[in-house]
Amino acid sequence: MNPLVSDGVVFQERTPVIVALDFADADTTLRFVRRLDPTLCQLKIGKELFTATGRQLTEQLINQGFKVFLDLKYHDIPHTVAAACKVAAEMGVWMVDMHASGGRRMMEAAVDAVSAYAHRPWLIGVTVLTSMTQEDLLELGSDTPVDEQVLRLAKLTQMAGLDGVVCSAQEASLLRAQLGSDFLLITPGIRLDVASNQDDQRRIMTPKMALAAGSSYLVMGRPITQAIDPVALLRQINEGHV
Repeated sequence: MNPLVSDGVVFQERTPVIVALDFADADTTLRFVRRLDPTLCQLKIGKELFTATGRQLTEQLINQGFKVFLDLKYHDIPHTVAAACKVAAEMGVWMVDMHASGGRRMMEAAVDAVSAYAHRPWLIGVTVLTSMTQEDLLELGSDTPVDEQVLRLAKLTQMAGLDGVVCSAQEASLLRAQLGSDFLLITPGIRLDVASNQDDQRRIMTPKMALAAGSSYLVMGRPITQAIDPVALLRQINEGHV
């Protein structure tokens, strides 16, 4: 796989898979992570697990050699988000995200806050949650088509100096064409069989489909955490068989 570059620093992309650690406590998480290999995946820690365990578990996983995506989706005044991003940088996280709907000034403050770090985290803007449909946007008072809203927020994110966005793989080809090859596209809603999907993700694709559409990284939770052999599945995805 090709290396990715951030501020002149080259990071080797060993695997496109980010495993979502959707567990409620540290013990369960560590039991699962012991089955994994840092060369086969990155890890994502979200709100539930971080609220339960704080920074200790995050730093423990980083010390074990894993790249960690801190998925807390910051959305606050610029000063508060900037301060949070500095803490994330000091923890050594690989990637951190924030809602692009927080606005350009908020995102620019985040960029400024981590610019002095030699190995700063990648900063990612969240566009439209993959659990949302057009009907959900209408309830929020927006009649803009989902793909247009995603593109609008992604352009704002790029303008603010962030490294990429979280989006649905269904919008990946559009964003790749509009925003170039260096802009990171982090795509949740990745399922092994889209026909049998029964969870809260709506705009979904398979790994192979998502990568072909232009995704940089694939966020996968239950398909991997509930797999009989997570390592074998990760190898299949990394080799392009799924």
